Amino acid sequence: MIRWLAILAFAVSPLALAEQAEKFGNVEVHYNAMLSTDLLPDVAKNYRIDRSPTRGIVTISVLRKNDMGIAQPIPAKLTAYMVNLNNQLGNVDLREIKEGSAIYYLGEFRVVPPNTLKFTVSVEVNGDPKREVNFSQKFYK
Repeated sequence: MIRWLAILAFAVSPLALAEQAEKFGNVEVHYNAMLSTDLLPDVAKNYRIDRSPTRGIVTISVLRKNDMGIAQPIPAKLTAYMVNLNNQLGNVDLREIKEGSAIYYLGEFRVVPPNTLKFTVSVEVNGDPKREVNFSQKFYK
C-alpha cells in the first residue's frame, strides 16, 4: 500500500489525495475517489486509466493487522456502485493491482462535474463477515 500511495502522492495534486478509511475490527478499508485528470499522464498510462474531465477513479485497499499490530495488505472480493445527484445508479468495475507486497483495487467511472457521487463498496475478506463501506465525493470542474 505504501508504494501506491507514494505513486499517487507524486502523481496528483495534494487536494486530490484525501484518503479515508473505515475499520472493522482488525480489518481496515482505505478508499479515495478523484477525477482522472488529477493523475499525471505517465501514471495514468501506466495504470491504463483514461484521463478525462468526465472520468473518475476510485482506489480501495484492504488491510489486516498482523499479530504485531502492523496493518498489511490482503486480497478481498469487492463490488462497488455509485449514485449521482439525479439518483442514477452506476456500477464501478474494480480491478486488482499487485505490486510487490501491495494489493489495491482501481475502478473507473463516468462523472459530469459539478456533481456529488455516493459510493457503496461491499467488502468480503476470507474469515470475516461481509462489510459495506459508504462514502460521498464531490467533483468540481
